[in-house]
Amino acid sequence: MDTLNAIFGSLTKVKILRLFLFNPETPFLLSEIAYRTQVPSSAVKKELIHLVSADILRKRVVLKRVETKSRDKLSVKKARGSGYFLNMKFPHLEPLKNLLTVSSISADESLVKRFSHVGKLKLMIVAGVFIQNWDSRVDLLLVGEGLNLHKVEHVIRGLEAEIGKEISYSSFETQDFEYRMGIHDRLVRDIVDGPHTTLLDRLGIEPQ
Repeated sequence: MDTLNAIFGSLTKVKILRLFLFNPETPFLLSEIAYRTQVPSSAVKKELIHLVSADILRKRVVLKRVETKSRDKLSVKKARGSGYFLNMKFPHLEPLKNLLTVSSISADESLVKRFSHVGKLKLMIVAGVFIQNWDSRVDLLLVGEGLNLHKVEHVIRGLEAEIGKEISYSSFETQDFEYRMGIHDRLVRDIVDGPHTTLLDRLGIEPQ
């Protein structure tokens, strides 16, 4: 991520670009971009000015349904305002997309450490966006004991802000996971048998 920051000038710009590259057909309001990237609106607005000036993004008035969350309650309302969207005719779009979507969050020990406080982890498998396999049903599998789902969700939201894409994940207590493995649960088998990278295995799932 540090290399990309150096190339593009700021982490905020990298987050914004990833958001649009992973959602090329979607116009976003300023408030949505700030929420999705977890960056203050003032900083987002500054970067949007540069990106529109460079013709990577374009701007038009839009009317769309926006999700808002207050006290853990999700609601949807219509909002009208200046919407930003990816310029699909930008001449360097493909190289930009390849650089920013392939160079996403590193699937290594640093990723495991982000979840170190969510409970006693026993198994962590990454797939999908973490290994650039866009056909995967699930991006992340967590198995452990005493998992705090609120803390897991908090880490996931932070990762989504950096990657620019929603992360599909599943978490199981060890006993539940082992039961699902035993009955060949389709979701679990799709993850374990499909393309993936195992970052932590204290259950002996992977062959030695």
